[in-house]
Amino acid sequence: MRKSLTKLEIVKKKPEIDRIFKVGKRYAGQQIRLVVAPNGLNINRIVVIPVRHYGTSVQRNRIRRQIKEIWRLEKNRFAFGFDFAFVVYPGKDIEHARQKQQLTELFIKAGVYLSN
Repeated sequence: MRKSLTKLEIVKKKPEIDRIFKVGKRYAGQQIRLVVAPNGLNINRIVVIPVRHYGTSVQRNRIRRQIKEIWRLEKNRFAFGFDFAFVVYPGKDIEHARQKQQLTELFIKAGVYLSN
């Protein structure tokens, strides 16, 4: 399995990010919001966006890495053809296992998580 995400799996362009927020459905969890929009492709893509006042750059990059790692490990269990935007809000740091559980619950709410 590839250790990192490919360039095709990451949304970087502002018009694409704006489209996700315009047409996507929102699902809220503790300190994180998930926006899911269909993309018409046969791959899923993600973008992680910490809010403006989310700690220092080190903390913002750390949360991005953590969410991307959870995504990388779980991406085989998703339905294809969606863009995912993760909006992260500041708060108490939670452990990796709890963060993974919270994201899985959001994916199940969104109806994109396929069980084994």
